[in-house]
Amino acid sequence: MSAGETVKAAIRTHALALGFDAVGFAAAAAGPADGDNLAQYVGEGRHGEMAWMATTAARRADPRALWPEAASVICCAMNYGPADDPLAVLADGRIGAISVYARGRDYHDVMKPKLKALGRWLIARFGGAVKVFVDTAPVMEKPLAMRAGLGWIGKHTNLVSRRFGSWLFLGEVFTTLALPADAPAADHCGSCDRCLRACPTDALAEPYRIDARRCLSYLTIEHKGEVPAADAGAFANRIHGCDDCLAVCPWNRFAQRSPHPAFAPRPAADGVPLTAYAALDEPAFRAAFSGMPVKRLGYARFQRNVGIALGNLTTAT
Repeated sequence: MSAGETVKAAIRTHALALGFDAVGFAAAAAGPADGDNLAQYVGEGRHGEMAWMATTAARRADPRALWPEAASVICCAMNYGPADDPLAVLADGRIGAISVYARGRDYHDVMKPKLKALGRWLIARFGGAVKVFVDTAPVMEKPLAMRAGLGWIGKHTNLVSRRFGSWLFLGEVFTTLALPADAPAADHCGSCDRCLRACPTDALAEPYRIDARRCLSYLTIEHKGEVPAADAGAFANRIHGCDDCLAVCPWNRFAQRSPHPAFAPRPAADGVPLTAYAALDEPAFRAAFSGMPVKRLGYARFQRNVGIALGNLTTAT
């Protein structure tokens, strides 16, 4: 084993001990098509109201544009796999459906301290400098994770893992240490198109190309205004996010229930009637979803979504 591979083995062992479920290594360099794909996505307006994707495009496309001193990226992942069928909640329109990732503690708050701990250990053990990121920075996490061997970007544009299916949170440690890159993951989607057919709004009209403006995750979370009537009907009882394209992926047959108690559903997001959500005032909303991703939605958008879902229930009955 080379010196570089020995260092990687030590880093991986320590990262797993900190609670990460998968670790991979990639060069801090842009992929051949990353910048072009992002430019096309933004140029076609598929990012909708997410203006930050356009304003940070140059830094997002290349890790070294974000931090020129970076040589390697340690890609870390945590499994948030659900214990039960994530789509079962859609069978009862009276219940508010919240995406699996948002039913427990905010993953930013869980992963960031672990990444910082890994970074501190790395500096103390091997030197160099580090920067850590979890989703909020202009980092193309999924292409980096694919190049680090954690999984491939599926036709639904999310990462798919042979070990964990569709249920991985991602975070990165950028380091000035030059570490050997892992072998990139190969695409194993084949001819399957279940995720494309599962999308309630046809946001995945083509494989590997999503139009966020039609996506229910975007419409329930990022979109700030009124929701078009056709898309509002597709909400059904969804009030925060949508798991349909992820949940139908056949690779989920290998998925494992998350071992992390922090990601287990909290009472506020587990089988709560829409009428109970509608009765929340703003202080009660903030208290109920404290430390959870739903709180970032804000009270006004939350109640907008609950109102749409209640309207859909009335229409259905």
